[in-house]
Amino acid sequence: MDSMIKVEDVSMKFNLGIEKNFSLKLFFINMFKPKKKDEKKGNKDFWALKHVNFEVERGEVVGFVGGNGAGKSTLLKVVSGVMKPTEGKITVAGNICPMIELGAGFDMDLTARENIYLNGSILGYSREFIDQKFDEIVSFSELQDFLEVPVRNFSSGMVARLAFSIATQVDPEILIVDEILSVGDLNFQQKSEAKMRSMITGGTTVLYVSHSIDSIRSLCDKVVWLDHGKVVMSGNTEKVCQAYYDSQVSK
Repeated sequence: MDSMIKVEDVSMKFNLGIEKNFSLKLFFINMFKPKKKDEKKGNKDFWALKHVNFEVERGEVVGFVGGNGAGKSTLLKVVSGVMKPTEGKITVAGNICPMIELGAGFDMDLTARENIYLNGSILGYSREFIDQKFDEIVSFSELQDFLEVPVRNFSSGMVARLAFSIATQVDPEILIVDEILSVGDLNFQQKSEAKMRSMITGGTTVLYVSHSIDSIRSLCDKVVWLDHGKVVMSGNTEKVCQAYYDSQVSK
């Protein structure tokens, strides 16, 4: 099989001290607060990923499990190119459709109709392509009655429905999904899963993060278990899911 994604010794570091100092309010508070020795140095490095390695073959569906803060979402952002890793190398062979933080490319003051064209252009679609797919996008999202409503008045579920509908109108070679099926009502979750399954059976390579072990088990060919930025275990879906489940029960 052809390798679509290769992650080699990837690590990702954030400096929490620097990020906190971006707050003007915190800056003035800290002026009058006694500092500890380690705080004076301003060294608050946090490694979200540590020496991560894995490979994804063409057409594989790879799931990622782990608790909150395990590094799953950070890893997807690094693979999709949203972030550049601090260390290591990522090789991607194919166009990517990242469904991470749905609606991040929306302008909340624009209407749903306007945001379809805006978000579509951000994803690289031409206006002609969006014109052709417009009715399909609206039909899938079930937001026909809200096209002229500013998105700021939408619920989070409505935003997710619109974003998912736009993003899935092409057949990407690589689909990156972060908890998409858990957003929105039950009917939309089922429809989203059916759409994902149709893309998977069409040969799309998928990276899928979810807290739902049942969803991971039903969709994925193999699984990577992350904990505090490190790969604990990877491989056979059932074995990794069972090991992860047992670790959670024993806590």
